[in-house]
Amino acid sequence: MECDKLTFSEGGICPHCKMELIKKGDFSEEPALNEIKINEGSGAFLIEGGVGNEGKTIKVFYHRPKNFNSTSKVLIVIPGAGRNADSYRDTWIAESEEYSLLILSPMYSNDEYGFEDYHLGGLITNSNLKANIEYIDNTNTARLDEAMLNFKVNSNSNEWIFNDFDRLFDLVVNAVDLKQNSYDIFGHSAGGHILHRLAIFQKSSKANRILASNSSFYTLPTFEADFPFGCKNMPITQESLKSTFKRRLVVLLGELDNENETRGTFLQSKSANEQGLHRLERGTNFYNKSKAIAEELGFGFNWELVIVTNVGHDHLKMGDAAANYLYNID
Repeated sequence: MECDKLTFSEGGICPHCKMELIKKGDFSEEPALNEIKINEGSGAFLIEGGVGNEGKTIKVFYHRPKNFNSTSKVLIVIPGAGRNADSYRDTWIAESEEYSLLILSPMYSNDEYGFEDYHLGGLITNSNLKANIEYIDNTNTARLDEAMLNFKVNSNSNEWIFNDFDRLFDLVVNAVDLKQNSYDIFGHSAGGHILHRLAIFQKSSKANRILASNSSFYTLPTFEADFPFGCKNMPITQESLKSTFKRRLVVLLGELDNENETRGTFLQSKSANEQGLHRLERGTNFYNKSKAIAEELGFGFNWELVIVTNVGHDHLKMGDAAANYLYNID
């Protein structure tokens, strides 16, 4: 879980979770809605929200490299809880130029897309999560009282945030006449929350390689635990896990995102702590338990676990590792 105390009226660093905040001035001059212009270099465009969110907007920060052509690949980069898509885009500019990548990083306003809409992908509504979270002073710890948690399951998959990524890709392909039918996608921290849940719940996606990095806790593909820690009573079946495990999901973890890491908010609760006592342990257990479930069901398993040495909860360095994994062909 990431910090929900972030304020977007000021820039700088959040005193609670040490995360970079968005500066209000970065969004003072909005481009015209649904007018997609992607010029060489860095810029932004604005699209409307998806089904159920038509009154909301998504600002997409992009970088188009100098050597861009109709066969260039597309990478969608999902920001953490700071929603600082401009900063995430900027960290990929060098790789964009080197590998001829079109970088797209969508910014979901915290005012319009809360924790259940963003981190949890819109899979639930009417949650009382915030009322049952206690933030521990002078730490990055947030404690959840699971016994008091309640919500309504959103079984309308058309309203899930995951659909925005294919929609964004299709809009851009048409706007710049790209000859691509899939994209890669990388998400760090809150972005990792979104992407591992995309791999589990979304029935179809044009995402090729899905890199979910440094999540605080996970939804396990088991029907023994309640959401958000498991899939009990969620709109998914055991049979549908066959396609889930076929996806090219990469669980990307930082070796130093351990008990000594203080960046990002870290959730503690009975179910979360059963996954492990730090992000590295939780991510490793998520991968291993998912693999065991696939083997028990007799399903193929196409996921991969990658641990990045000497890196903690750092989206820049994890992005470098993701670029090396995806595009550095020996």
